[in-house]
Amino acid sequence: MFQDLTVPELRDMRDRKELTIVDVRSPSEFADATIPGSVNIPFFDDAERAEIGTLYKQRGMAEAKRRGLELMSAKLPAFIAEFAALPGKIALFCWRGGGRSRTTATLLGLMDIHCYRVAGGYREYRRWVVETLETYRLDKPAYVLHGNTGTGKTAILRQLAEEGYPVLDLEGFACHRGSIFGDVGLRGSNQKTFDAELLETLLRFERAPYVIMEAESRRIGKCTMPQFLMDAKESGVPIRLELPMPARVRHIVQDYRPAEHKEACLHAFKIIKPRMHTPVAKEIQQSIEQDRFDVAAELLLEHYYDPRYEHGADRYDQERERLVRARTEQEALDGVRAALPDVQA
Repeated sequence: MFQDLTVPELRDMRDRKELTIVDVRSPSEFADATIPGSVNIPFFDDAERAEIGTLYKQRGMAEAKRRGLELMSAKLPAFIAEFAALPGKIALFCWRGGGRSRTTATLLGLMDIHCYRVAGGYREYRRWVVETLETYRLDKPAYVLHGNTGTGKTAILRQLAEEGYPVLDLEGFACHRGSIFGDVGLRGSNQKTFDAELLETLLRFERAPYVIMEAESRRIGKCTMPQFLMDAKESGVPIRLELPMPARVRHIVQDYRPAEHKEACLHAFKIIKPRMHTPVAKEIQQSIEQDRFDVAAELLLEHYYDPRYEHGADRYDQERERLVRARTEQEALDGVRAALPDVQA
């Protein structure tokens, strides 16, 4: 037998590190969106799921079930062994708490492997995320990191997060760097994944005295920030980071790795090319084509990103600004750290 868990019960047990959460949906469903922290042990792979779905539509439920039994029987020992190797308690889910999770839980029970099942499956978890974000109120100040492109803001935030600071890594949630080149070398997240990662992080920092975030635009890749975060950005304490051009160029080349993603960089540049002065645009394109990526990066900063930053909508009350002028990435990190309150999450 198995026991159903509500989403709050699941999260409580997970936060106490009492269980492993298993998504038994297909790999493509898992890649699209899942409960953060889950592992994927698919009941059917993508090809098997497609085959069964076609049979169901063409020949009915009985034929689909018969074929599903054939497919599962062949791989049952390996399937059970994957669960047996997991540490601690197990909670599993499928799309809506239906056939795949119920059958898996029953099979595990026959092998004396106790497990929980998430009531309502991923669909219920998604409903909980959406409803919680709709009513969420950020009741603490935000420290907002501003600065021109290439100043290493995201890298600084991630280092602070490793040190225990209450960081909202919005670009990490979106898997996008927030610019036209933002998905170079990355697979952007969808809104479902962004929302889940954001909410889980916010709830983890409920007792933190503040949060730290980057001054992002509302849209980051394919994802949109909720209004309460936009309000927090506008009302937050701005920390503005300044770094010399050579350090910014070096950081961009290291982060974007244009030598590995040359075609993607060219594709992204051609989108903004019409917005630039023709001779400069031509030189940038030639520089990318000729592997002179540092030259291309500096020209892009000087003629495209810096003017947009200076004249864009991303303005704030400069009287409250905490300015960090640094020569190196390490000085920038130290300066931002010094501009924050001493209390950590």
